[in-house]
Amino acid sequence: MGAYGLRTHIWNNLWKSGLLLAGFPVLLAIMAYGLALIFNDDPRGLASALRSSAAQWPYFFGFACIGALIWFAIAWVANQAIIDGITGARRVTRSEEPLLWNTLEALCISRGIAMPRLAVIETPERNAFASGLSRNKGAVTVTRGLLQALDEAELRGVLAHELTHIRNGDARLLVIAAVFSGVISLVAQMLFRGMRFRGGDRRGSMAATIIGFVVVSFAWGLGFVLQLALSRRREFLADAGAVELTQDADGMIAALRRIEGQSAMPAIPGQVRAMFLDDPPGQGWLASLTATHPPIAARVAALVRYAGGHDLAAPATTVPPWTGAFSEKPRNPWT
Repeated sequence: MGAYGLRTHIWNNLWKSGLLLAGFPVLLAIMAYGLALIFNDDPRGLASALRSSAAQWPYFFGFACIGALIWFAIAWVANQAIIDGITGARRVTRSEEPLLWNTLEALCISRGIAMPRLAVIETPERNAFASGLSRNKGAVTVTRGLLQALDEAELRGVLAHELTHIRNGDARLLVIAAVFSGVISLVAQMLFRGMRFRGGDRRGSMAATIIGFVVVSFAWGLGFVLQLALSRRREFLADAGAVELTQDADGMIAALRRIEGQSAMPAIPGQVRAMFLDDPPGQGWLASLTATHPPIAARVAALVRYAGGHDLAAPATTVPPWTGAFSEKPRNPWT
């Protein structure tokens, strides 16, 4: 499905995100069948083992779904506290950060969105993220380095990007994807780290066991790739939503260019970095496959093509000294 403008670009990303998300229950079902094969006790050969494993599959799938629901319940209750603890985010008020607060409040009022919680991470890196599992309990967190670097139009673009994540329920989607992927990964690692078969006198078909391990490995690997692909797709969607909200593609492009090469936060775990505005990928085809975010250049190109924006400068190459003062911003918008 091609995209020929901002609205079709948004719909294009929406249906692709839905397709990716739908893949996780399918992978969970595939993994359950792999487990049924591994723990099969049918002594009559491969064909019979395959049939009996299919009959046992609903039980394994049911246990996997129960595990996913328990995991999701824990994530739902403790999600924000865990993220704050990992990132060191500190909640701020209007009096502490007036420009940040007023800019976000104006965006919320313009679209009738509930004002999310605002927080700041005291670090010179330039980044931001949205969290919270419902629209009414969302949170937007930005770094001190981002606040210093951006002018008002660029800050508006970034905040609109994060508000789009909240409006689209992206944090909830990523938690759901992480739970499905985590269940599959946990089961696979338990098997590969020494879980033994039913003992030396196991009667089941060894061929069925080998196939089961292959199936679980496939589900594990593909689940990881799907989770990352979903994260990349939602970033394109949030960029487009930011332009739709602000009617300023150039501001969003300028903000992306301003953070390019200056957003890396390697001390934060990968699953949390997936929520950030940017997480620079490594080099090579494997790094691009396992990246949580599309390259800045690809995101800018999409905004130029579908939103009519203008890319006015090359990526920044230097980082100005960080003083910790919110009001001290570089005069040159491309440094």
